[in-house]
Amino acid sequence: MGKYYIFQDQKRCIGCYACELHCKTKNNAPEGAKLCRIVPTGPQVVKGVPRMHFVFMPCFHCEKPWCVYACPTGAMTKRSKDGIVYVKSDLCVGCKNCITACPWGVPQWNSETGKVMKCDYCMDRIDQGLQPACVTGCTTGALKFISPSEASQIKREKFAKDISPLKKQ
Repeated sequence: MGKYYIFQDQKRCIGCYACELHCKTKNNAPEGAKLCRIVPTGPQVVKGVPRMHFVFMPCFHCEKPWCVYACPTGAMTKRSKDGIVYVKSDLCVGCKNCITACPWGVPQWNSETGKVMKCDYCMDRIDQGLQPACVTGCTTGALKFISPSEASQIKREKFAKDISPLKKQ
């Protein structure tokens, strides 16, 4: 498992797409390419009120990334020190094998360069001790850049709170 994880608190997310905008701007992504996405779900009726939910979809930086195995040139690679999967643009020949291989649709075609681009957690920012652009740009603080173990703990605590008998009173 990688060293990093972007956790989304769905109760805080309002679907403003600021994360997508900040990512797109930071990475100079062309029209149509999204390195992270907000996926709206709903509306669903909750206690008689229609509600929308928004799911944040960055790259998952898989333990065994199919995009890396599908790349014939080694352009799609995984950083050993922290598990970040990224594109070495100078090695990319634009074959799009990685796009086809990824079950999540993460690698994106850059029509301006004729190469693939993808979420790399803004590793240049991480290397400077900063957080990814999507996290810093989140207007409601719904995104957190943490370790997978921290994310697991947060999820367990939220689940326990949600099912607590005290909450139902």
